[in-house]
Order: sequence, then structure tokens, then C-alpha cells
Amino acid sequence: MLKLEGIYPPIATPFDAEGNLYRAKVRHNVEKWNRTGLGGYVVCGSTGESVMLTPEEKFRMFEWVAEAAAPGKLLMAGTGVESVRETVWLTNRAAEMGYQAAMVRTPHYYKNLLNKAEAQALYFRAVADQAKIPLMIYNWPQATGVDIPVEAVVALSEHPNVIAIKESSGNLEKVMQMIREVKPGFQVLVGSAPTLWPSFAVGAVGAVLAYANAAPYSTIAIWEAHRTRESDAARDWQNRIARASVLVTTKYGIPGLKYAMDLNGYYGGPPRLPLISPSPEAKREIEEAFRDLKG
Repeated sequence: MLKLEGIYPPIATPFDAEGNLYRAKVRHNVEKWNRTGLGGYVVCGSTGESVMLTPEEKFRMFEWVAEAAAPGKLLMAGTGVESVRETVWLTNRAAEMGYQAAMVRTPHYYKNLLNKAEAQALYFRAVADQAKIPLMIYNWPQATGVDIPVEAVVALSEHPNVIAIKESSGNLEKVMQMIREVKPGFQVLVGSAPTLWPSFAVGAVGAVLAYANAAPYSTIAIWEAHRTRESDAARDWQNRIARASVLVTTKYGIPGLKYAMDLNGYYGGPPRLPLISPSPEAKREIEEAFRDLKG
């Protein structure tokens, strides 16, 4: 089975001043990340503003990142959309481009119909049955308003083509319950940098972290400290990233993260409208928080 251990940034999508995809900056960022201990890349996740991209733009991003990625970096495609049909189509196109797994978010538009274990299980089973690569369930209730229940994840862990979950709720109790109850070998990853080390401590095997776009070394340091059982070092690094990680995930989101990337020698650039760049006050706060957290 595909191992998803370590740290993966859900990479930010670079746009130029006109709002078009910026190919040279995709290569610039990936080549810099290639020199780190990141496990690989997630392309067209939420942090990649995937809901703002056309299918053609997603395919371009899949292709450009695959071209720039170093050998040995695992490639995951963010392919989850509302319908099973389109999700399968996007997933299988990514598979043809060399992607090894798909990160598929919970469908959520028709909340009253989809906020149930059986509806979520049906969607993921139907996609997994037709997908040419394995799936990682992506749960981010703060954005979608849908929180996939543990019992649905446990049931889906039995499907041979559903191999993992990215649990971004930051709910450690839920992470622990899933780790206890899912089928052996099913991998639980987290998507919350502010609770990264505690998540590893309770058994998460990896993380998909927006914050890692801007300061990958600090998250890799937490992973390595966890792997080598140096809990004091892990705790120290967790405390160091605490403020910065909250600013670029929950408080200022993608525009704040892109600004932090610009500060650290990556290309963040502008977000796509209607998202807007951070205010001068927000920029000062981000600069202060990232002063000792370089790229």
C-alpha cells in the first residue's frame, strides 16, 4: 500500500498580476521545495484555491508540478468536487499524468442531504470504485460545513482503494477515535499545523499543511523530532510555529499565507478574486510572526 508518511504542502497556486496561472513561479516554488525533506506535494487542494480554478487550469497545474517535482516526491491531486462523475474524471486524468493518489474533499453543497454518514460513504465508495489511483478522504468542516462522521470513515477504511484521511478539523479526540477504530493500515493524516505535534503523538502518520508552503523546515523538524522520539524538541518547535500557523491558516487564510511565502523567498503573489491581499496591519503581524521562521 502507498505510504503517506511525513509532511506535504497543499501547494498555493501562483497567479500573475492579470490573474493567470504563472508557470515560471510554479517551477520556482517546486524546485525550492525539492531541496527540503517534504514527502511530496498536494496539487489543487483548498490552499491551491481549487474552487477558483477551471478544470483546464487544474490539469495545467497537475502537469507543471509533475514536471518540476524531484524523483521520489509523492504527488497527490486534489480532485474532489460535488459530483461523483466529475471527481472520477479529474482523478483519472491526474492518474494519467503520474499522480499516485487523489485527495477528495467531502461533498457539501446540498448540506441537508449530504451531512449524513451514509451519503458520504456512498460518494467516496462510488469514486473509489472507478478511480485508477487510491483516495485520501479530505475533511475540513470549518470550510465545508460538513464533518464526515467517524463511523463513515471506519466503514470506508475497509474499501481497498480508500487508504487515508486528511482530518483538518483540529479535533484531537476525533483523530484518536479514528486511529483506534479504522482498519489496520488505514492512514490518518492531519491538516492542522497548530495541533501538529499532539496529532503525531496520538498516532497520525503525516500531515498536509498549508503553513508548510511558507516555512517547510519547521514542520519537517516537528516530524523528525517525533520520528526520533525527541519530544522536547517537537514541543519546542510546535510552540515556535504556534502564532504564525494560526495567522496563515485561520486568521488571514490563503492571502496571508501567500504573503508569508513572499517573505520567505517563495512566490505567493496575489490570491484570485474575491479573495484580497492582506491589509498593511495584517502584513506587519505576519512579518513579526515569521521573523524567525525562514523558508
